[in-house]
Amino acid sequence: MKRILTAVILIPLVLALVLWAPLWLQMLAAGAIAELALYEYLALADASGKRSPRWLVLLCCAVLFAVAYWIPLFLLPAIGIFALVLLAVCSLRSPLDQVLSDAALGFFGLIYVAFPLVLAPLLTTQESGTAQLLFLLVVVWAGDITALYVGSLWGRHKMAPILSPKKTWEGAAGSMLGSIAAGLGLVACGSILYRRGIAHLLYAQPWWYWVGMAILLNIAAQIGDLLESAIKRGAGLKNSGSLLPGHGGILDRIDALLLALPVLWYALLFRQSY
Repeated sequence: MKRILTAVILIPLVLALVLWAPLWLQMLAAGAIAELALYEYLALADASGKRSPRWLVLLCCAVLFAVAYWIPLFLLPAIGIFALVLLAVCSLRSPLDQVLSDAALGFFGLIYVAFPLVLAPLLTTQESGTAQLLFLLVVVWAGDITALYVGSLWGRHKMAPILSPKKTWEGAAGSMLGSIAAGLGLVACGSILYRRGIAHLLYAQPWWYWVGMAILLNIAAQIGDLLESAIKRGAGLKNSGSLLPGHGGILDRIDALLLALPVLWYALLFRQSY
C-alpha cells in the first residue's frame, strides 16, 4: 500500500513536469533528484570502504545542470574538467593507496547518476522530445509494474540470484510485454489526440519502430535495475535509502531510468542524423 500511495503522488507530479513545466523548472527538478540520488550513491560508496569527496561531487553535479541549462554544448567538456578536479582534490586529501579509487568512484557517480538525469530536460528541447520522454517513462513504469506482478505470481526461474534474488525470467518476460503494450497504447493515444488537433504528443514513426524502441528501452531499464542492485549488494545494503515509502531510496526508484535515458538520447540523435 505504501508503494502504491507513493506512486499515486509522484507519477502525476512527474507527468506535469514533463508535459507543462518550463525548461528551467525541469532542470531544477531533475537536478534536485540527481543530488539526492547522488548522495545515496556516495553513501553506498562509503559503505564499501571508500571516501570520495562528497561535497565536491555534489557541487560538480549542480554545476553540470547549470552548464546544461545555459551552455549545453559545454556539457561533455565540463565532465572532463570534473574528472581532473576530483583527481586533484583526492590527491590532496585521500591516503595514497585510495587516491585513484576515491576519485574514480566520485567521477563514476557523475556519469552514472548526474549525466543521465541531465538528459531528461534536454530531451524536451529536441524535436518531438517531450513525446519521446513520456514514451520512455510509460514504457519503464509499465515494465516495472508488470514485472512485479508477473514475477510474484508465476516467477520460478531466477534471473540473477546473487544480484537480485527476487527477479525471475518470467518477470522479465512480463516486463517486456508490459512495456510493448503500454508503448503501443501511448502511440495510439497520440494518434487520437492528433486527429483532435493536439499535435505535440504525435508519434510519427510507424508502429514497428515504437515496438523496437519499447524493447530496447525495456532491456536497458532491466539492466539498469540489476546494475544498481550490484552496487547495493557490494556495499552490503538492501536499499539505497528510505526517502520514498515502499520504494526505498531515490536511487532505487530511478535506477532503470539511468540507463534507459542515455539509450533514448543517443537513439534520437542517431535517427536525426539519418
